[in-house]
Amino acid sequence: MGTDEKHLKTMKRIFVLYLFLSCCIMAKSQNIRFDGGMMVHAGPMTADYASLDFHNQGATFGMGGTLRFHFGSHVRVGGEGFVSTMKHMGNGSYSRTGWGGAVVDAYWTFGRWMPFAGVAAGGGKCSTLLVFEGSDGDWEAEPDAVLHNESFFFVSPNIGVEVALTHAVHLTLLADRLVPTKKIEMPLGWRFYLGFVFAH
Repeated sequence: MGTDEKHLKTMKRIFVLYLFLSCCIMAKSQNIRFDGGMMVHAGPMTADYASLDFHNQGATFGMGGTLRFHFGSHVRVGGEGFVSTMKHMGNGSYSRTGWGGAVVDAYWTFGRWMPFAGVAAGGGKCSTLLVFEGSDGDWEAEPDAVLHNESFFFVSPNIGVEVALTHAVHLTLLADRLVPTKKIEMPLGWRFYLGFVFAH
């Protein structure tokens, strides 16, 4: 990775942090309710790399977070970002998907329970390393390996429920499915999330 690319990534992170803090301060000053938190996820994936005649079914694991602002009593609008990794062949091969974007959902409150459904849209990137001969357990060059990176846009329907443990801390259960807007060879399937959301 070049120096310019490292600087660009650092500037992006600073900008995202600045935007996050600015939104929180603005929401607090305007008495706009918001919530945010971190979640881990797992799910069954199907990886179909027709270009290499390689197919695999397995599990993906990852984590990420979300920040949403409340408008009225039933609508939240915000953003989310996640990273998910599926391993292949037990030799260091993997597919790593990172994505993020805007999210909007509708929710309803029934005592401590808050079911919701919504959709996210944005962009992401899938990096796949497939080692067909050799492994990651040595320092030797692999004679037959493929590294492929591809960006994509997506929509992602989701459904879930939050349980209020306290007024400010909610346990979140969520399921979603990334739907790329173009044909792309990457792991696809349902992901199931578990995490905590802190409401303000």
